[in-house]
Parts: sequence; C-alpha cells; structure tokens
Amino acid sequence: MECDAKSTPRRGRAPAQPVVLVGLMGVGKSTIGRRLSARLGLPFVDADTEIETASGLSVAEIFERYGEAHFRDGERRVIARLIEGPAKVIATGGGAFIQDETRALILARAIAVWLDADLQTLIDRVARRSHRPLLKDRDPAQVLAELAAVRNPIYAQAHIHISSKPSPHEVTVEAIVAALAEHRRAAA
Repeated sequence: MECDAKSTPRRGRAPAQPVVLVGLMGVGKSTIGRRLSARLGLPFVDADTEIETASGLSVAEIFERYGEAHFRDGERRVIARLIEGPAKVIATGGGAFIQDETRALILARAIAVWLDADLQTLIDRVARRSHRPLLKDRDPAQVLAELAAVRNPIYAQAHIHISSKPSPHEVTVEAIVAALAEHRRAAA
C-alpha cells in the first residue's frame, strides 16, 4: 500500500508468533523492528539490549572480556526467553541466526524474517556507528563481504526474505507486513 505524508498506513494483522528479524549488521533490524512493532501493535525487543541489560556490559565489552562463544551462549538463552509468551517483534544480532541451536529455536517457534541489503548500503549504514565488535580495527567493506558470503546462505533459511533498500523505512515495513500476511495465508 502506498501512503503519502498525510495518510496513515492501516495497522497490519499481528501474527500469533513472535516475528524475529535476522540479517547482517547494518541492515536495520532494530530500526525496522521498532516501526514494525508499532505497525503491528506488538511490543518490540532488541536482543542485544536485553543481553546488555542482563550482563551489565555492552556487547563489545562481552566480546572483549569473554569472547564470542560466551556471548553466543548468552544470546541463545536470551532469545529462547524472548520467543516464549505473547507475540512480539524481536531484533537479533547479526550472528544469532548463524548459531545452529538458536536458528532451530527461531525457526520452530517464531517467524524468521531475513532483512537483506546490498553491500554498499550496509557499508554506508555501519560507517555511522563505531560499536560493532566484528569491525574493530578492520575494513568494514571486507568484513561485511566476508560475513555475507558465509551468512547469507544461512539467513536464506528464514521463513521470509525482505530486501532493505536505501529507501524510507516505511517501505520495508510495508513489505514485511505484506509478506507476513502471505505467510499466514500459506500456513492456513
């Protein structure tokens, strides 16, 4: 549905399961997630924020002090807790869906939505932030290209695939709402 600045998009029908946004860093999972949750009338939760609150450390500090394996274990436990209970929109960290156990949990109990973007869009978006542990002291273009080569085939296992273009976020939200409706029809 197209909408101009004067119109308000109608609220989408919220799914009964959690909607879990997956994809590379910089694709817009948190930003899109907040807007999608408002559109669907569901709560929004950022898994990384939940991890930081529970640990009292930033994601970067957890990586630095304890390593990625420790972080991924905590991330899996947090995501397992988040997908229980009422439906909500959950933004995950870029590596969450790559972990076998976490991915299996998401695919079994939620609707996984892969937000995808071209490499240049991702580079432009991550250049605005400096807190990403996997980019520490490395070339973002090289890191993102390497991650995309490894992770995109795994992200492709998500129930829904949406391209997050450098356009207004509402365009991406509308695409997700439409894909969720189609997913619901296909599952019925």
